[in-house]
Amino acid sequence: MAGDDLTVSGMTGRYARALFELALDTKSVDAVKTDLEQFDALLSESADLHRLVRSPVFGVEEQGRALSAVLDKAGIGGLAAKFLKLITTNRRLFAVRNMIRDFRKLVARWKGEVSAEVTVAEKLSDARLEELKNTLKSITGEKAVDLNVKIDPAIIGGLMVKLGSRMVDSSLRTKLNAMKHAMKEAR
Repeated sequence: MAGDDLTVSGMTGRYARALFELALDTKSVDAVKTDLEQFDALLSESADLHRLVRSPVFGVEEQGRALSAVLDKAGIGGLAAKFLKLITTNRRLFAVRNMIRDFRKLVARWKGEVSAEVTVAEKLSDARLEELKNTLKSITGEKAVDLNVKIDPAIIGGLMVKLGSRMVDSSLRTKLNAMKHAMKEAR
C-alpha cells in the first residue's frame, strides 16, 4: 500500500516508508507519530541536541549513547526509539527531521488528512491553533488537517503556511523585506 506512495522519495522517504509500514503492521502508527513529533520538538528546543544530530564530528557510539539518554529522559520508546537508534547506527541521524516530515506525510495520507506546515514567531495558544486548523479545513474542502507547527522567532510576527503545493507567507519579516526593496527602487 505505502510502497507505491509517491508523496515521499529519496533516502529519507525510504526510511520513513519502512517505518510507516512497520508501524502499520504493529498497529502503532499514532504512538510512533507522537514519539517522533516529541523528538522533533526536542530538536527545535535544544541547540545541543540539534548539534549532536547534525554534526559529523560525533562518532556512532557517542551519538548512540547521547541519543539513548535523551530518549530515556523524554520517555520515547518502542518502535520510534528503535528507529532513531537504527538511523544513528546507519549514520543517517543528520536527516532525521526530513524522515519525520516524510513519515507525517504518509500518516496524513493514510488517514485522509492534509498536511500543513506552519511557521510562527512564538508558540500559539490552543484557541489560535484550533482556529488555524478550522480555517485550513475550510480551504481543503473539510478534510482534516495535520498541523506541523514550527517556531522561528526570525519571522518576527505573522505566519507562514505551506499546504500541499500552496504557500502563504504573511510574516512580518517578508513584509519588511518587501518594503525595503520598494524603498531602494524608489530612490
